[in-house]
This record gives sequence, structure tokens and C-alpha cells, in this order.
Amino acid sequence: MSFSSKILDWYHENKRSLPWRKSTDPYKIWLSEIILQQTRVAQGTPYYLSFVENFPTVYDLASANEEQVLKLWQGLGYYSRARNLHAAAKMVVEQYNGKFPDNYKKLLTLKGVGDYTASAISSICFNEAQAVVDGNVYRVLSRYYGIDTPINSTEGIKYFKSLAQKVMDPANIRDYNQGIMEFGAIQCSPKKPLCLHCPLNDSCVALEKGLVDTLPVKLKKVKVRNRYFNYLIPIYKDADGNQFTSIHQRIGKGIWQNLWQFPLLESDDVLEIDDISIRYKEVLGDMKSNEVIAYNVNAIVHKLSHQHLHTKFWLVYINDDFANKIPVEEISDFPVPVLIADFIKAFKF
Repeated sequence: MSFSSKILDWYHENKRSLPWRKSTDPYKIWLSEIILQQTRVAQGTPYYLSFVENFPTVYDLASANEEQVLKLWQGLGYYSRARNLHAAAKMVVEQYNGKFPDNYKKLLTLKGVGDYTASAISSICFNEAQAVVDGNVYRVLSRYYGIDTPINSTEGIKYFKSLAQKVMDPANIRDYNQGIMEFGAIQCSPKKPLCLHCPLNDSCVALEKGLVDTLPVKLKKVKVRNRYFNYLIPIYKDADGNQFTSIHQRIGKGIWQNLWQFPLLESDDVLEIDDISIRYKEVLGDMKSNEVIAYNVNAIVHKLSHQHLHTKFWLVYINDDFANKIPVEEISDFPVPVLIADFIKAFKF
């Protein structure tokens, strides 16, 4: 029995019941694939269901404002995916009259759609013989064939795509592509793969040569940058006991583009309360404070792909009214990074 036949047999017996598998609608498949990039199925599924509920069609998503999209995306990270999702929906509506392109090459024209996503949509929705290559597929192919070429090198990307095309089952491409990804997620997992009961264990090079724990090979990551964030939360209470704060939108091309945040003081190292008492005017301007309190004594380390954010939240109680204040009850309506969302949820104004 061939490699692809074993994958198909395994998939038909072991596939999970996932909401997007009940459809070949390219809109729903596209949504699921974008959401599941850099995201586990268990985490991504509620987001998928929420997007389908709030935006049942590509027209609904295209006509939404960006803040709505970012708010629904909140907590998934890699927010450029959400902005690209929104942009691609508009492209489908404006350039393709609301119908997704039905082939790999045209799908690549959509914002945020690369080789993997175009292959997945074209094969699952239109039965085009395009092999998918994601992290799961890299792992399965690398281990089974004993390939130590780095999967994130230019050579490796080309080699594994070519190999994937050679070993796929073009006649059953829809199930085969889903099958090999599922196989990598469940059977040939990154840690503690189920080699003893694997249908490929009689011909897997990595298992034979003791290379399961060393394959696939990846080039070393870019050096992580440490940054020090100090969020200053101004708190003002009026005569009626209503509380207000300040929040503004991030601009530029850095992390969390177009999300909202409290006034931010970025420093070269961890700051203490005496530093904040002196420097708070750098971001709060003419606001006059009668008390500054550290919400968290030790910095929270929020890890991104190439950055570690050492973050402190500071409560700055303000004496007088200030411009552009926002009632504290409304701040949960804004799309914010998960770091700030956790603070808003935990802190009781």
C-alpha cells in the first residue's frame, strides 16, 4: 500500500469532527485556514464559529469596519492576519463579484493568501491537485523520508513542496490534504508521536534510525528583542462617582497596528514607582496626579515571536477632568491586545 493510501485510510478512520469540514464553501474554508495559521484547532474553533455567526457571507465581512474585525480577532495574536482577512474579503467582493477564485493561481492574488492557503482552498473546494505544505506536513514528510534539510530554508521550502506534490493522491486530493495535516496533528505530533501504533512505522526512516526527536530540522530563529512597556492608566472620578480613563489607537506598522491601548511609556529597562511618579507627564501631559500605584510589582513577560514585552501597569489617579476621557464601562468595547484585555478583565475600576 502506498504512502498516500495509508494516509487516506488513517484519515477516514480517525478524522475529527470539525465545523468547517461540513462544508466546501470557499468562504468558510478560507476563514478556517486563516484563523488556524499559528493557532491550535481547540483555540481557533470558537473564533471560526464567531466569525461565521457575525459575518455569514464574504459580503458581510467586507462591509464590516476594521474595529469590528479586530475585536472579534482579539486574543488570537498575529493581528496582520485579521487586517489581511478584511482586505481579502473586500477584494473578493470588489474584484470577483463576491465569488472566490476557483484555482490556485488566482487565489494567490488575495491579500494574505500564500502557497499553503491557496493550495488548501483550491484542493478542498475545487478538487485542484495542489498539495498542502504546513507545519504538520513538513513534520510527516521529514520524518517518514528522513530528510534533514531545514524546513524554513529556501532550499527546504522548494524541496518539500516538490515532494508533497509527488506523493499526494490527486484523485482524492480533498481528503488526502486534510488527512496528512490531521495525521501530523494527531499521530505524528511534535512531541510524543504515536509511533507504536502508526500505520507508517514499517517504513519510516526517522523511526528506523532513531531520528524522530531531531526531525524536522529548522534554522535558528532571529534573536529575541526585549522591550519594556509601562501602561499608565489615568483614573478620574467625577462628583457623581463616575470613573473615566484614557485609551487611544496604536498607529504605524509595528506590533498591534490599529488596536487600542492605554497611554504607553516605553523605557530602556524596568521602571519603579519613583520613575513613574517623575515621568508620567511624558505620556499624560498636563494631567495632575495625586497618587500613582503599581498594579503589578513584577513585570509581566508577554512573549511574541521576536519580542519579549516586560510589562507593568500603573494606576495614575487624576485630580481634575481631562479631554477625550472615556467611561471605564466602555473600554471593553475596544479591540485591544490580549495583554491589555487580561488587565481590563482582572482590574475592577
